[in-house]
Amino acid sequence: MDATYRAAAEFAQTWGLVYFVAIFVAVLLYALWPSRKQRFDEAARIPLRED
Repeated sequence: MDATYRAAAEFAQTWGLVYFVAIFVAVLLYALWPSRKQRFDEAARIPLRED
């Protein structure tokens, strides 16, 4: 049973890291994609609007 737990822990650590790195890269690409710049600039100015 100890070997099964160790194998599962190694699998989770390795693929968990790969999963989180992939999610991080996807979010980074989404946020920095040039076509979304205008949308994010508009959203950044929302708190400064005087309605």
